This record gives sequence, structure tokens and C-alpha cells, in this order.
Amino acid sequence: MNFCNQCSASVSIQIPEGDNRPRYVCDECHTIHYQNPNIVAGILPIKVNPDGEDQVLLCRRAIEPRYGYWTLPAGFMENGESIEQGARREAEEEANLSVEDCHLYMIASIPFANQVYMLFTGLISNDDYSSGVESLEVQLFTEAEIPWDEIAFATISKSLKCYFADRKVHAGHHFPLHNVVFEKKGEPSRE
Repeated sequence: MNFCNQCSASVSIQIPEGDNRPRYVCDECHTIHYQNPNIVAGILPIKVNPDGEDQVLLCRRAIEPRYGYWTLPAGFMENGESIEQGARREAEEEANLSVEDCHLYMIASIPFANQVYMLFTGLISNDDYSSGVESLEVQLFTEAEIPWDEIAFATISKSLKCYFADRKVHAGHHFPLHNVVFEKKGEPSRE
């Protein structure tokens, strides 16, 4: 950040009075510019196939980062929406997908990337889902069919692994909340 969004003057990094962290502070109007983590809202969409086996819908990314890799429908929240509204909007944008019976499933803190993922489980309620502008394709996968080496992000891989493990011990589609921390790229450092 180089300039104040209030008065356009230059900013410098300072520890404001009464604070304990370096912040961008305007050199003229003294506005403090806080930079906070981004919230990523998403859905782990579930469909029960005719054999009674769960399938999850994944999207092949049409954007960077990780172009061509598989992910869940997820993206940054917008102002003025709840977390669940953001997750549902992302499902609609990326996969033309409607979901019902949504439940918060995983909170994944990623301090090194300044992000917090909030993922819901949800039952797919439409059969005409298709790739949106940010997806090359969308596809349903059973646990055995998931292309694990082509999953875009560790948070998505972890959420899928937790989901299929939970399905083995819990009936229905309501599960305990998972709270994980990724201190660095790769597997979570705390659960």
C-alpha cells in the first residue's frame, strides 16, 4: 500500500498509539489502514448415487492459481452477505449449483496466506449443474474416484478426507465441526 484511500497522501508503516502491530498509517490525515484476513466461503456438495454411495461435486479450475486442478466451489466473501450466502453464491457461480440442508463443516485458518476457509456441507438439489465461468468442468466423484493428486489446495484435500472419514462413523449428513490450522503449505499443523 502506497497511498491513503481517504485523502491520497502517502502512507508509512507505524505502530499506532494504543496498538501493538505495525499498520499502514496515512502521513497526512492519520487514517489507520487495517489489513485483515480474507474469508473464503465454500460448499462441499453431496449427492447420493442410486447405489446409496455419496458423491461430491468438484470443479476443475479455469483460473489461476492452480489452473486445471480440482476444487470445491468456493471463493472470497462479498460485503453484505453471510458466510452461508457467500458459499451458496460461489456454488451457483462456479457450478450452476443449488444446495439445501447446509451445515458449517470446516473452519480452516491459513495464517501464512491471510485466509480463513469456512466450508459447508450441502445436498445438491438440482440436476442441471454445469461449469460456470471460473470452472473448466464439474463432475461428481465417489471417494474412490477422486483425483487426489490433482486437488488444487491442501484445505480442499483435508476437507474431503475428513468428510469421507466422517461418513464411515456418522449416519446422515450432519457432522461435527472441524477446526484446522495450516501454518505452512501442506498438511495442517493443528486440528
